[in-house]
Amino acid sequence: MKLRPITSFLSLLSLLIVSNGSAQENEDLKTHGHSHYKSHTNVVGHKLIFPSEVPDRIIINLTADPSHSFAVNWRTEQSVDSAFVEVALESHGPELRLPGNSRSILATTQLFENENTRDNEPKVQAAYHSALVDGLQPGKTYVYRVGYGAPNANTWSEWFQIEMPSKDIDEPFSFVYFGDAQNDVKSMWSRVIRKSYKMVPDVDFMLHAGDLINHSESNEEWGEWFYAGSYIHATVPSVMTPGNHEYTDGKLSSLWSPQFNLPQNGPQLEEMETYYTLDYQNMKLISFDAEHFDEHPESRKEVMKWLKETLSTNTRKWVTLFMHYPIYSTAKGRDNKELREALKPLIDQYKVDLVLQGHDHTYARGNDLNKDQGKTIISDVGTIYAVSVSGPKMYESQDQDWMARRGEYTQLFQIITVSKNTIKYQAFTPLGGLYDNFELQKDNNGTKKLINQEAELPLRLKKNLIGE
Repeated sequence: MKLRPITSFLSLLSLLIVSNGSAQENEDLKTHGHSHYKSHTNVVGHKLIFPSEVPDRIIINLTADPSHSFAVNWRTEQSVDSAFVEVALESHGPELRLPGNSRSILATTQLFENENTRDNEPKVQAAYHSALVDGLQPGKTYVYRVGYGAPNANTWSEWFQIEMPSKDIDEPFSFVYFGDAQNDVKSMWSRVIRKSYKMVPDVDFMLHAGDLINHSESNEEWGEWFYAGSYIHATVPSVMTPGNHEYTDGKLSSLWSPQFNLPQNGPQLEEMETYYTLDYQNMKLISFDAEHFDEHPESRKEVMKWLKETLSTNTRKWVTLFMHYPIYSTAKGRDNKELREALKPLIDQYKVDLVLQGHDHTYARGNDLNKDQGKTIISDVGTIYAVSVSGPKMYESQDQDWMARRGEYTQLFQIITVSKNTIKYQAFTPLGGLYDNFELQKDNNGTKKLINQEAELPLRLKKNLIGE
């Protein structure tokens, strides 16, 4: 992520004083060096929208080298011109605060403002801070905090704990996969991410398949997303790929790059942090920006060259591709033919194991070998495709040959556990009900066996649930 450093506190002060704040705000700024946004306290969602000196929207992202580093981002008001990450090995007591037991990393700071006029949101001015915490040891547990000021000042966050992956790449790990959160995120998605964390508190990372929010430039909606995840975002690393709602008129949200810190090893398209890849233990993860691919045909050749090189040079046993638009949609009117025709040959050639998707606001999971449908054990299965939704916006689906399991009107999250020879996949509801369940086994020759296992819940269709 390319951020513009702040070089002068005085120039920053001048910038804020001539901003659109009230006279009282400017007086506060001159006296205290910051603004309290007093004129905006009548905005109902002001606590979700406006920053302060205290860090908020803290999130850690996986890096291209997740065994030795993590990336962290957070937000403050613009008066904070220098901010830091402090990191230390976790301890049994408070000795991590003793001199010499922690190290401090200066963050890169970007001044940012936006105004979501579509939804009549006020202008928001913020400083976004970004840092890479590297030089870490696999298998160790670290703590970190972000902020500035005296050691015990309230301008620091709490200390957060993060455990690094094992140095043994075949050590099992788990991640949670979410389809679209998108709407009513504070109200209806919060219980989904919190239930997933309650069920697997030692989860290694979380994966979001796009449409995290509904309108790309809405500070209030992004505020709801960070509120819903709360400290989970700061404790469990995330990776995300954008959906069509992270775009407006073909342009990526101006908030994407400031508030996330994702790998920049994709095709050379303005360092977008939307196409990227990383190796987590014995799995290669690939984020594919399906909305950009759809809206920018002039870039497709370069994108496909990057994807082919990424797959052809892979050395990990398992491969997961995640993107927003489905290769196989859950409704015939939502077919993504161009995307499928471009990606499917590479998916087949390089034997991708999982393709995790969103967009259709229903649930479906299966493969494209129609002859195998209905069997409990499939001895030579290809790629497994999943489409899921975690938020409350729901569509109907149509039963199709590729589907082994489908569902409607059901919020879901998927817990995926990866070990040396097996992927275990389970889809759960916010109540904890097991809706889908399978194992994918791979031998040393790359032959895969799919074992469909029993779920607790019957087929859920909208017409049976609400009487339509």
